[in-house]
Order: sequence, then C-alpha cells, then structure tokens
Amino acid sequence: MAFCPTVPLSNGLKIPILGLGTSHHGGYSHEAVLYALRECGVRHIDTAKRYGCEKDLSKAIQESGVPRQDLWLTSKLWPGDYGYRTTKEACRASCARLGVEYLDLYLMHWPDCMIPGRSNREMRAETWRALEELYDEGICRAVGVSNFLVRHLEELKEDCSLVPHVNQVEYHPFQQPEEIVQYCHQQGIVFEGYCPLAKGQALSHPTILKMADKYECTPSQICIRWSIQACLPLINFELGETRLVCSTN
Repeated sequence: MAFCPTVPLSNGLKIPILGLGTSHHGGYSHEAVLYALRECGVRHIDTAKRYGCEKDLSKAIQESGVPRQDLWLTSKLWPGDYGYRTTKEACRASCARLGVEYLDLYLMHWPDCMIPGRSNREMRAETWRALEELYDEGICRAVGVSNFLVRHLEELKEDCSLVPHVNQVEYHPFQQPEEIVQYCHQQGIVFEGYCPLAKGQALSHPTILKMADKYECTPSQICIRWSIQACLPLINFELGETRLVCSTN
C-alpha cells in the first residue's frame, strides 16, 4: 500500500481511507502494527483510552521510523471522562501516552455516559464545548463522535456551534445504517465505518466466500473493497488479518 486514497473533511484535512484499529476486542499486536506501518504503508491508526494500548502504540510508532507528520492518529474519549474539565485532561493524557503533541482526530466514544443527576444531552453538549476549544487550540486537528445516531447529531447541532468532522459507526455487509450515512453526507460529516469484517463473522459467510473464490482473493479483501467502493473511510480492528488486509488493492 504505497499510496492510500484519502477523504476530505469539512475543514480541508484529508483522512486516509483505510485505518488500522487497535481495539482490545481484537487484541493488540506490536508486530502487526509494525508490519502495517513498515511493510504496508499504513498511515492511519485508530485507538482509544479504553483499549489500553496508547503507550504500546507510542513504542511501535517510534520503532517504525515513520515521521509524526506522515501519520493520522485517532483516539477516543471514554464516557467516564465526559465533562468540560475532564475532557481536556483526558485528551492531553492520551497525547502524553501516545508521545505526541496533537491528535489528528479525537472522538467522543459513545453518545451516553449515564452520569447521575445529569442528562446525556447536557453532558454531550458540555463535553463537545471542550472539544471545540481543543480544536481551536490545535491540540486536536479534527474532532468527531462515534456511535451517534441521527437524533444525537441533531441535538449536538442545536446545542453547539461546530459540526463534528466525523461520525464513526459499525458498518459492514450485515450492518448498513443508511439513515445515518445519508444524514452525515447531508450535514458535511464524514461517515467512517468500523469492523468491516463484522468481527470475523463475514470471513465464513457463503456469499463472501463465493466472491473471494471468483475474484481470487481473500474474504477480508472482499469486505474491505466493499466498504472502500462505498467511498467510506474504514477502520479494521481485526489485527490478526493485517497481512491480508494490507494486500487489498
């Protein structure tokens, strides 16, 4: 993957269309991250405080020799850190663990936080105002949300001034939230899919296996290509499939 297409954000930045996820569900692999960075030319890495591997990623990035300015790094704010002050603290802590001065993209991980005495809408608005300031300060080059439905995005639009640059939502052949996709397109929000392999379930589906045989490629490549042809940035969390996914073209 010497060259990776990009998708423009509303602020002019360009996000690489294919990113490597580091979710704790898939298990972090230092070797897989290094392989992706060195051998595949991957320059988009997605992580989160929740995954517990930001420090490990810092080591892998340093070891890879890839300059910081050539990378797109995304991290996410866990609901337990929602709130004006705690959001800013959590963002700076993520930067410190990753060994960087800024994030290319910082996302609210989930729409709900269940803080006693505070409504979810109120907490989302307060948290987003902190993200707006982090964006203005340059600590976050872009800010967005994850797993937000249309109603959550509508409320955020009413309560705040900056429209999210990205909404990251699970997206694969078995889960296609077209209402959210269309809404994001209409509002200038980049819809970014995650789990394109459906947590591995797609790899044994008869239709996908048949297509892989027809086109002489792997089931992973079929799923990744399916998402890319929809012109959606996507994050693959199945690190065990890194070598197969890297050969997608």
